[in-house]
Amino acid sequence: MKRTFGTVLTLFLALTLAACPGGGGGGGYPPEVRQGKIEQITPVQLDHPNQLGIGAILGGAAGAGLGSLVGGGTGRDVAIAIGAIAGAVGGSYAQNRFQNRREGQQIVVRLDSGVLVVVTQPADGSLRVGQNVYVEGSGPDARVLPR
Repeated sequence: MKRTFGTVLTLFLALTLAACPGGGGGGGYPPEVRQGKIEQITPVQLDHPNQLGIGAILGGAAGAGLGSLVGGGTGRDVAIAIGAIAGAVGGSYAQNRFQNRREGQQIVVRLDSGVLVVVTQPADGSLRVGQNVYVEGSGPDARVLPR
């Protein structure tokens, strides 16, 4: 029975780690850097991203531990799995609920190629409309940096 608990916990942790965002742009390609000029800056509130974090991991482990105290045999295995899932959901909710919001900016940049790019990022007081900037990266990892 301890082996089943260990297997469930190992599976849960493996899935949790697989869901975590990877660092560094992947694929071995250098980050893309483009140049342009800021056309608009709009202040926004940044919410905590809805990703599995430490709250989900701790909640899942606690739920699995509590589930292991219920019943025996197959029923215990089901209770462990349900406890791990419920704990992960509850822990993620608690983490997101009590996480402080941050000030951010939605920045519209017209690239030198004429294409408009919109980037939402944490507030940077050094950026202003009309400023020449770099747009580094792409997708959710894109950032606007002063030139």
